[in-house]
Amino acid sequence: MIIFGTRGYLYQLAILTLVCGRCGNPAAHTLRKRVTKFTLFFVPLFPISTRYSTQCTFCGAEQKLTKEQAEQLQAQAAGGYTGQPGGQPQQQPYQS
Repeated sequence: MIIFGTRGYLYQLAILTLVCGRCGNPAAHTLRKRVTKFTLFFVPLFPISTRYSTQCTFCGAEQKLTKEQAEQLQAQAAGGYTGQPGGQPQQQPYQS
């Protein structure tokens, strides 16, 4: 018997202050990276997909980003305070 599947991981890369496109408020936005990995016997082996997004902390609106846009925002956040000690991303599993 072979047990395989996928598992998702959510990384919080940075926290930025941006103007929300939905509510129009200048609020904190979290820059997130979602990675789905293939698992074999519950061991994650390699990534299948990677998605980037920002989420407004005021209204909860989420906007999808390309990898290039996410890298630009992360570089912008590196110039200021990211809310993470040492700039390390937090890893949180999520259920899809």
